[in-house]
Amino acid sequence: MSSGLVFLVTFVCIALGGAAGMLVRIRMPVSLLVDSKEVVRLGASLMATVAALVLGLMIASAKNSYDTQAANVRQLTANLILLDELLGQYGPETKEARGMIRNAAAITIQRIWQEGPSVKETGTFSASGAAEQFFYTIETMSPTNDLQRALKPRILQAGTELVRTRLLMFVHIDNAIPKPLLVIVILWLTVIFASFTLFVEPNVVVASSSLIYALAVSSALFLIVDMSQPFSGLMKISNEPLQHVLPPLEP
Repeated sequence: MSSGLVFLVTFVCIALGGAAGMLVRIRMPVSLLVDSKEVVRLGASLMATVAALVLGLMIASAKNSYDTQAANVRQLTANLILLDELLGQYGPETKEARGMIRNAAAITIQRIWQEGPSVKETGTFSASGAAEQFFYTIETMSPTNDLQRALKPRILQAGTELVRTRLLMFVHIDNAIPKPLLVIVILWLTVIFASFTLFVEPNVVVASSSLIYALAVSSALFLIVDMSQPFSGLMKISNEPLQHVLPPLEP
C-alpha cells in the first residue's frame, strides 16, 4: 500500500469519524450523553494510549527498515569500491572485468529502486546475466605471479560479499508495516476522533480543529509508511552515491 493512499484513507476515515460524532451529538438526547460521558471518555483514553503505543512500534519498525536498507546501500558501495581496487591491483588484464562490474552496478541500481512491486508479485530473485558473466571471468583468470595469486581469492571474496549484500537488500525490500495492523490503527483513530466531537456543540471551530488534527495524524501515518518503503516515496534512499562511486575506465 502506497504512503499517499494511506494518507488519503486515514484522513477520510478520521474526518468521517469526527462527523459521525457530531451527528450522534445532534440526534441523541442530551441526558443520555451526560450519563455516558465518563465511560466514553475513559474508553477513548484507553484506546488512545494503546494507539500511541502501537504507533510508537510502527515508527520503530519503519525506522529500522529504513536504516537497514541505508546501511546495505553503504555496504554495497564499499564492496564495489574494494572490488574495483583489487581488480586494478591485479593488472591490466582485468579491464574487461572492471567494465563488467560497472555495467552490473548500473543494472543493480535500476533493479533495486524498481523491484518493490515485482517482489510483491513474484517473490523471487533472479541474478542478472552481467553478474554471472563477471564471476565466470574471474574464475577463468590465470595468475602469473605471487601478487596475482594472492589477489584472486580476495577478489572472489569481495565479489561474494557484494552478492551477499545485494541479497540482503532483496529480502528486506518488503513493506515493514503489516496491512492488518495499519487497518486496525486507522479504525482506532476513527473511533477516538468520533469521541472528541461527541460531547461538544457542533460549530465551525470544532469542525476546523477536527480537520486540522485529522490532517496531522494522517501525515504521521504517511511518514511512517513512506519510511517503511526505503526505495520509493518522498523519503527514498538516494542512489546518487552508488551511481558515481566507480571512476570511468581509462581507454
